[in-house]
Amino acid sequence: MTAPTAPAGRSPAPVTPVGHALLRAGRASFLLHRRSLLVGTALALLLATAVVASLCVGESFVAPGEVVRVLLGLPSPDELVVGTLRLPRLVTGLLVGAAFGVSGALIQTVARNPLASPDVIGVTHGAGAATVAAMTFGVTSYTLMPYVSVAGGLAAAALVYALAWRRGLSAARFVLVGIGISVALGSLTRLFVTKGEYLVAQQAKVWLTGSLNGRGWDQAAPLATVLLVCVPCVLWAARAQRAAAFDDDTAVALGSRLDRDRLGMGVLGVVLASVATGAAGPVDFVALLAPQIARRLTRTPHIPLLSSALTGALIVVVADLLARRLLSPVELPVGVFTALVGAPYLMWLIVSTRSSRSGGTA
Repeated sequence: MTAPTAPAGRSPAPVTPVGHALLRAGRASFLLHRRSLLVGTALALLLATAVVASLCVGESFVAPGEVVRVLLGLPSPDELVVGTLRLPRLVTGLLVGAAFGVSGALIQTVARNPLASPDVIGVTHGAGAATVAAMTFGVTSYTLMPYVSVAGGLAAAALVYALAWRRGLSAARFVLVGIGISVALGSLTRLFVTKGEYLVAQQAKVWLTGSLNGRGWDQAAPLATVLLVCVPCVLWAARAQRAAAFDDDTAVALGSRLDRDRLGMGVLGVVLASVATGAAGPVDFVALLAPQIARRLTRTPHIPLLSSALTGALIVVVADLLARRLLSPVELPVGVFTALVGAPYLMWLIVSTRSSRSGGTA
């Protein structure tokens, strides 16, 4: 039997992969992963719920209806509490979580290792050391802090890359060198704290735990500007990481320029993690948790950037809500709660990775 052919003058209909949906808008077509779309929608709804809950709950409870009125710009008696006190902190938390989520996804894609995240390989420690050094020497401008953080993060990433390179980049060596650099930078940061004035040292200690306390539009605005500028780069990275998820030979056969793509994704991940660290401090383990949770939920071969951003934002908002209200009236840094979840997950990930490797050897 012969295979059926398309009628003369017509091109054969495109084959849609299993689990995907083909959307057409004129001559343009878009291929969507159905499960990723459903997961992204669910995460967005959960995030919206967490946002409303965070704006409602505090020293005084605000009704959800009044929160919505403030968000819509309508007159409300709770405009001061919601719009002036709680909203800037919430927006900062959303942006920080999204930046850490995307950063972790990109760095894990480049390293091909679920243990590789900005807080594990030294990027956030480099940004933190540079920021604390600037605070110690009297630099307090909120406009300059993002640039200082990015410079520290890039310097730490370049040092890790240079020390880990041995005729190629081994993922295990990359992570181990990053952990060593993190410890060294942590010691350097503590040195800066001891050399600074008492008030500056206390502020630096709180900042180093990762905190949204006292964060306002001064921190949210520069972070939002950097993230807005990075949006085209993130869209490019979402396309580039699909080829980077394959082995080197397959990626090259598909026409991917692996070295250029990996370098671009790595630099973008470092920049995002650094500016997020400059805004709220090193909120540990968000960049480690968010990409892996998103990947397990979507079941995609590569780490989805949008779901990682939503997951990171959700983790930070929920952790900040718990930090504010769990031991009220005492407010804990948000980094305390993310570390309580992230540290056991990191140990489990190390054990499971080692077990899978030993089980696969003869």
